[in-house]
Amino acid sequence: MSREEAINRAAAYLDSGRFVADLKRRVAHRTESQNEERVDEIAAFLEEEMAPCLTGLGFDHELLGNPVVPRLPMLAAWRMEDPDLPTILVYGHGDTVRAMTAEWREGLSPFELKQEGDRLYGRGAADNKGQITINLGALAAVLEVEGRLGFNVKLLIEMGEEMGSPGLGEVCARERDRLSADALIASDGPRFAPDRPTVFGGSRGVANFDLTVDLREGAHHSGNWGGLLANPGTILANAIACLVDGRGRILVPEMRPKEIPESVREILKELKILDQGEPAIDADWGEPGLTLAEKVFGWSTLEVLAFSCGRPEAPTNAIPPRAQARIHSRFVVGQDFEGFQKAMERRLEENGFGMVRITPSRISLTPATRLDPDNPWAVMALASIEQTLGQKPIFLPNVGGTIPNSAFAQVLGMPTIWVPHSYGSCCQHAPNEHLLSSLAGEGLRLMAGLFWDLGHGRAPR
Repeated sequence: MSREEAINRAAAYLDSGRFVADLKRRVAHRTESQNEERVDEIAAFLEEEMAPCLTGLGFDHELLGNPVVPRLPMLAAWRMEDPDLPTILVYGHGDTVRAMTAEWREGLSPFELKQEGDRLYGRGAADNKGQITINLGALAAVLEVEGRLGFNVKLLIEMGEEMGSPGLGEVCARERDRLSADALIASDGPRFAPDRPTVFGGSRGVANFDLTVDLREGAHHSGNWGGLLANPGTILANAIACLVDGRGRILVPEMRPKEIPESVREILKELKILDQGEPAIDADWGEPGLTLAEKVFGWSTLEVLAFSCGRPEAPTNAIPPRAQARIHSRFVVGQDFEGFQKAMERRLEENGFGMVRITPSRISLTPATRLDPDNPWAVMALASIEQTLGQKPIFLPNVGGTIPNSAFAQVLGMPTIWVPHSYGSCCQHAPNEHLLSSLAGEGLRLMAGLFWDLGHGRAPR
């Protein structure tokens, strides 16, 4: 049997309607990890949906307890054909963000998969149940053709990624021997562009902080006390302006990268981020002198996510007692992210804003990771995808967003290959989330080709 036959079998999984049927069942599970009432649904997704599927593919499996958030367990599975063969770890997450049911357009419901033309609507269709289903379908296609994979597979499905993956690093450390592999191959996030297959090797990190100015008890009449009482909103606004300027440039030296590595610049100079109008790109925002691609993939940002002072929904003529803001940094490999808080505190103290209290938020930190474009696993994956689709894929050493890649790249110490099957306008984390059927078809084909190649001598050793 041939590589082409495996690819055709993967495509037939979509064309026959079996892919949509499987995804429909998976979307129907209400696995909102941010909703503490979804304990039973989350367990059912792993035990009643994913476990039988993996058993059918010849995997042994085990439910793993989460030491940080017990209501968000994980499912580990193993198909070990020969200890002398290469081993890959496949990852996905089965949880979703909140449904936002009332905000979906008429005729759509978040937990009922509905196809309209090329779009498959449903919460988790793109992030991440659809992408898991694509990868498992590609593995099944190779097994149907060959009767074996020709490599070993370990699989980990977590249920807390939309909560910041609490416990994932701890589970990877605890289960290091059972989860160890030659490389990670996973799918999440969007392609760089809908019509360009993409491979990325890591992600920017993220650190979240709450800034608070708390001066006194209660609000006080602005006519009687204005000019006599310090205003926490004014103080906080000016304090933030010491950290990031009015054009989005980071002013804290320790939170700025020292440089963009030349190997990263070489890749990014070929990438053109196009202004698609919704929303329009502010080309003069952020670090001056960088291309748009360098700003997103090679540099760091410091953003104000929320700012509260008084009661914006019902303002009164009174000086509020308190103001607070949530800020967050997206940062790249090589930065001392553990020193960000002290660096900001120093900066504020130097500028007379020592009264501003900085505390890490509940979901505070995910480290940055990056894969060198010359890594043999990256080279192999790119060549395989190009052979299947006849189109050279885009390679990104890291994406601009943040995924829990540090658990694999740093805790387990393996090269990480991410092949996304979605696109930027899929509405993940928003109403009307959808997966494009055409991209699902491409994903099935390219992953079947990649898995075939891994089992036929192209895996780096």
